[in-house]
Amino acid sequence: MSRKNQTTREELIRELARQLRYHSTATVFMHQAIAEKIELNRTDHKCLEIISRSGKLTAGELAEKSNLTTGAITGVIDRLEKAGYVRRIRDSADRRRLLLELIPENMGDIHDIFENLTESSVEFLSQYTDEELKIITGFIKHSTEFAANYAKQLRKAKDKQTKKGAGAQR
Repeated sequence: MSRKNQTTREELIRELARQLRYHSTATVFMHQAIAEKIELNRTDHKCLEIISRSGKLTAGELAEKSNLTTGAITGVIDRLEKAGYVRRIRDSADRRRLLLELIPENMGDIHDIFENLTESSVEFLSQYTDEELKIITGFIKHSTEFAANYAKQLRKAKDKQTKKGAGAQR
C-alpha cells in the first residue's frame, strides 16, 4: 500500500470513528427522549427493551445482558414493576426462581413509539442497495459486539481498581 493510500485509509478510519461518536451521542439523546416520553430513565428504558427482546428472564440474566450489577438491576426491576411494565412471576419449572415478564397490555405507548421508529428506519434505509445493506448490517453487528466487549473491559478494570483501593485501606 502506498504512503498516500495509507494516509487516506487512516483519515477514513479516523473520520468513521468520529462519526460513530456523533452517532452514539445522537442515539443516546434519542433514547433519552423516548425514556422521558414513557416516564423512565435511560437505563430502565433500555433494560425494558432487553426484557421485551428476551421474553422471560431472571434478574441475573438481565444483569448479565445489560452489564449492570445485580444491585443496580434490583432497582431497575423495582422501578419497571412500579411503572406497570413488568411483573415478577415464579418459574413453572423451578418454583424457587423468579422470572421477569412484560405486561403486554401496558406496552401500548412504547409499542407505538417503536412502531413509528421502525417505519421511519425502514424508509431511511430504503435508499441503500441490497449489497450496501448487507455491509451495513455486518458493520452494526460487529460494532455492537465491540461496544459490549469494551463496556465489559471498562467494568472489569473499575472492579480491579476498586478492589485494589479497598485492599490499600486496610
